[in-house]
Amino acid sequence: MAEKKSVRQAPARPDAVLQRRGVARVQAILDAAEELLAEDGYDAATLKAISERTGIPVASIYHYFADRHQVDAALISRHIEVLEERMNAVDAIGGLESLADAAAAVFDPLVEYFRAHPSCTELWFSGRGEAVAALVARFDDATAELLWRIAIERGLLDESAPRLVMRVAFEAGGALFDMAFKQDPKGDDAVVAEAKRLVTAYLQTYAQREG
Repeated sequence: MAEKKSVRQAPARPDAVLQRRGVARVQAILDAAEELLAEDGYDAATLKAISERTGIPVASIYHYFADRHQVDAALISRHIEVLEERMNAVDAIGGLESLADAAAAVFDPLVEYFRAHPSCTELWFSGRGEAVAALVARFDDATAELLWRIAIERGLLDESAPRLVMRVAFEAGGALFDMAFKQDPKGDDAVVAEAKRLVTAYLQTYAQREG
């Protein structure tokens, strides 16, 4: 289950500060959605099923979430907060002496997280609505920007390499991740390996030039 962050607002009422009971109910709704996604996939995590699991009437769930898509977005946001922390930690990793090292430093913790959190995988690769897609795209953009800066600072990419280079690399790797986790809920190892290979080979064309 994703690390829980304190929830003080409900998507259906963004301007209202939740009281303790409301905070507990929102957390319970998100926890139930996560369990249902992990157990039986995207189609199983309906508001009715969440209501049955939590004992919170559907009418009361609507007090906190306008629809199923808001539940999805709130849950993926909880996962993204943790993933952002893991991506930011890449900046502190020593010994990244090649673009292959850098690709592994990014891809490996992502694969590890997706494998450990099937609810995240269901939303990220299978049940992506517009709200979830927008959150994932923002994560991708921010991570690509971070990695571009790290690669330039570590001398892995030529200083003339534009930010677009890393965004393209991250998008291509993401498409293969999508393929890997659709073929296998745990992520097909062969496809993940090809994702690293593809991204590394592409970035090599922008590698730091000697002399």
